[in-house]
Formats: sequence, C-alpha cells, structure tokens
Amino acid sequence: MNYRMIGYVIGRILLVEAVLMVLPLLTAGIYRESPLPFLIPMLLLAAVGLLLGGKKPRQMSLYARDGLAVVALAWIFMSLFGALPFVLSGDIPNLIDAFFETVSGFTTTGSTILTAVEPLRRSCLFWRSFTHWVGGMGVLVFVMAVLPMTDGHGMHLMRAEVPGPTVGKLVSRLGDTAKILYGIYLAMTALETLLLLAGGMPLFDACVHAFGTAGTGGFSCRDLSVGAYQSPYFDVVIGVFMLLFGVNFNLYYFLLIRRFREVFRSEELRTYLLVVAAAVAAITADICHMYGSVWISLRHAFFQVSSIITTTGYGTVDFDLWPTFSKSILVTLMFVGACAGSTGGGIKISRILILLKASVSEMKRMLHPNAVATTRLEGKPVSERTLRGAHIYFTVYMAVFVASFLLLSLEQKGLVTTFTALTACINNIGPGLEMVGPLGNFSAFSPASKLLLSFDMLVGRLEIFPMLLLFAPSNWKRRMNIRRSSRLD
Repeated sequence: MNYRMIGYVIGRILLVEAVLMVLPLLTAGIYRESPLPFLIPMLLLAAVGLLLGGKKPRQMSLYARDGLAVVALAWIFMSLFGALPFVLSGDIPNLIDAFFETVSGFTTTGSTILTAVEPLRRSCLFWRSFTHWVGGMGVLVFVMAVLPMTDGHGMHLMRAEVPGPTVGKLVSRLGDTAKILYGIYLAMTALETLLLLAGGMPLFDACVHAFGTAGTGGFSCRDLSVGAYQSPYFDVVIGVFMLLFGVNFNLYYFLLIRRFREVFRSEELRTYLLVVAAAVAAITADICHMYGSVWISLRHAFFQVSSIITTTGYGTVDFDLWPTFSKSILVTLMFVGACAGSTGGGIKISRILILLKASVSEMKRMLHPNAVATTRLEGKPVSERTLRGAHIYFTVYMAVFVASFLLLSLEQKGLVTTFTALTACINNIGPGLEMVGPLGNFSAFSPASKLLLSFDMLVGRLEIFPMLLLFAPSNWKRRMNIRRSSRLD
C-alpha cells in the first residue's frame, strides 16, 4: 500500500471539492444569503487538501488495492465535508441527517430525510442538487478530467468508480477519456437546461432539475418534485433526458465520431429500450382506469419508468397509489437499473444479460456435455474474468442486501417500507413505497439505520467492492504484513 500516494490523491480531490463550492457560494451571494456555511468548509477543505496533496510523494505508483482505497475514502470524506454547509446553515442541523443527505446527493440516490425542501436556502438547494451532477459521472473521473494524472495511476481509480462489468478507454490517454466523457455530460446538461428554460421553467429550477436528471439523482427544489409544475412539456423533456443519461456514454462518443454501426449493434442499448417500452405499455394498460385517458396514463407511465429504471427518482404522481402490478414492475426495474457506463445505478442491463446468457450456456452444457457453449455479448465472447466478476458481484450484492435488510428490519417499519427503503438506497433510486414513497421520506429511521443506509448508498454507487475491502480486517492485516516484510527485506 502506497499510503502517501493515497493521501496525495485524496488531498487533491478535497481541493477540487473546495473549488466546486464556489458555485453555491455565488448562489448565496445572488440570493443575499450568508456565505459562511460555504466559506468555512471551503477553508477546511483547502487546509486539509494542501496538507495531504500539497507535495508529491517520491513513489507515485498506485495499484489496484490503492485505487479501491482511494475511491472509498474519497467518497466518504467528500460526503463528510459536503455535509457541513447544511449543518452550518441550520437547514439540516443534525450531522448524521446532513451526512445522509449528502451521501444521497453524491451517490445520485435522491433519498431524503427532509419533510419539505422549499423552505431551504437557495444556496443549499443548489449545492444539494449540484452534488448529483458531480457524483453522476464520478468524482474521481472529474478529478482526472481537470487535473493531470498518468494513465497508470488513473486506470485503477476509474475501474473502481465507473459502473459496469468492464471499463475501457475511449482514446489512448485516460485523462483525455475523462475529458471526453465530461464534455458530453456537460453538453447534454446544458441542452436540457435550455429546453426547460424554453418551456418557461425559472433558471434556478431548470439548473436544479438538469443536475438531478444528468446525475440520475432526483433531488428537486419543489416538494412535489416535477409533478409540482403540472406540465406535460416538462414531463416529456425530463423523461427523455433521464433515458438518455441512462445510456452508456461510450455510445455518444461513437455517434460523435460517426461510428453509427457500433451504436445500432449495441445489444445492451436494444435491451434497455425494449425493457422500457414493455414496462411503459404494461403500466399504461394497468393504470388507464385511474386517469380516464390513454395519453395521461402513457405520460405518467413513461415518466415513472424512465425515472425508476435510470434510478433518478423524480415523480409526477404518487405511484404508491398505483395498482400492485404497476408497483411490482417499478420495484423490479429498481434492481435492473440502467446501462453500464451511464450515470444510472442498479445491477445494470449488461450485467443481467451476462448472467442470463451464462445460465443458458450452462443449461446447454448440461444437455450436451461435449458441446462448446460460449457466452457472447455485443457479438463478442465474454471473457472468463468478466463472467466470473458478474457472478461474484451478484453473489456479494445479495449477501449485502440480505444482511442490511435484516438489520434494517429491527426498526419495525413494516415489510414493504423496509424492503423498498433498502432497495431504493442500495440501487441509488431515491423513493420507495409506503413511508418512503414519492411523497414520503427517511426521517423516521434511527441514526444507526441512516448510517447503514448511507453505507448501502455508497456500496451501490461504487459497486460494492471498494467499500467492503476498505472495512475488511483481513485486508488491513495483509497490508500490515506486507509492510513488515518490506522492512525485514
């Protein structure tokens, strides 16, 4: 373990977070609010960042284990410092509640402990949604885009943070890949903002909802979320952009360089769109009697399916009142999630395809022991490493889910509330059903449960292993043994 390099990278990340707080600080100035809730954290971040990252270590090597530790620690520290503005402003005076809200922001979950958001300061509302935008593409990917870092150091960070079974570079240099991804991300966010402004949404509201859509997070500046506007235009614009941000960003790069065949051949994209279409059709037919209009039913079904499968969490209606069949579809989509390489959460379409195809291949081997059954995705054979990784991920995912579910059930909140609260957090969705439904919140949970759900949000966003390895005692013991052996040598 290169501890000095780990501290150096984390220090630079905290310096970047200090710079990011300039935008909510300016928002505070525009709305004549006190700047202290952001000035104090900025000074603390700058001091700690310079202390850790002010001087380059002699040994710049950063290996896989180091990358996992950096990613996990960076997200925890960014969330802790990011919670301070809420505490200092008095909008969320309890530190655990503020930490939960900030983790929910950076992980693009969108779950909240707030009973009402409209009374919050504008600067805190802006910061709350801006954390979605920063965390959507990845905190460390953003750092690699704005700060120089060699590919050898950055690849382990990108593998640990970018969602999906595999991670690759679009171009030869990893830093350039990060810049391309964030360039596309910024352009799409700006386009959505302009379209919302064109529909009459105020600038502040348009920025907040564009941040939430881009990061697939779902924090709104209105208590009734997108439904507060009662606008079919906003529903369609935000619904379409939620789907777009749930697509693998590599495909957008292929579109830019006119490799259209790569896009049309994407099996994951076709499956993603097919699942959305099937879910929208089924829910529309199921809720049509509630709204008395196919168009209104289709509009709400499309928006909620887009919101849930991309793990955004915005709402136009209280879908907790929908029939059981429709709610069951939405809960299923919570686990499915969006495409790999997108800003969405969940298990991911590509990983589910791999697991399903591997199961079919295994059944073929059982029927025909001598046959050669190869698992293929996107027209290419899936490597044994990727296949093994998908199986391990799903196994560990279920183990963490079951353990967290049993611990959370001690709260005695009811089966549906407990199950969907955990599902919403570990899959980075936002709302669940009943107490944590679209019009509910997580304020009734105990501080211990809020910390557990915060851990689950981080586990879901970082795809389990960085967080688990950080807290694994055996992992720390191996590190100590390595240090001892190196001293003896």
